[in-house]
Amino acid sequence: GNGWMALRLIGRSATYHIPGLRRPAVTAQRRAVRAMTSAEEAAAKAAAHLADTEPPTIFDKIVAKEIPANVIYEDDEALAFRDISPQAPVHFLVIPKKRSGLTRLSKATPEHKALLGHLLYVAQLVAMKENLGDGFRVVVNDGPNGCQSVYHLHLHVMGGRQLTWPPG
Repeated sequence: GNGWMALRLIGRSATYHIPGLRRPAVTAQRRAVRAMTSAEEAAAKAAAHLADTEPPTIFDKIVAKEIPANVIYEDDEALAFRDISPQAPVHFLVIPKKRSGLTRLSKATPEHKALLGHLLYVAQLVAMKENLGDGFRVVVNDGPNGCQSVYHLHLHVMGGRQLTWPPG
């Protein structure tokens, strides 16, 4: 047709053709992003098999102060620090200080409910301190298909610009 527009309605996708509306061209930048995403997917799949038997993660080492990080919040249960590869002007991670079997969100048990709520509370608390009152996004990557590369539960909090939908 002459144009397109895709809508997602309650689990169903529909495509509408609108005269004069053209599909965006695939640019070199989009191809580079796709290549980077493929590398991230491969790393996530490689890390997945170690999830429950892995020695201390990079996040465990940050909590233990063995590896430096730009820490912006800490309490008895959680730590927040800036992402070393930010995907937005403000991008930080919130992690539980103890893994406690919580390598993935999908491994959560009823015993983790209070900690999970605390991590979300810390995410919004730090987001407000980072002047993200106009909005922010919280992302949890889970497992190889979710592109999880560190098997220590962590929340990505991103903002400081208009975020687009859908992500990835």
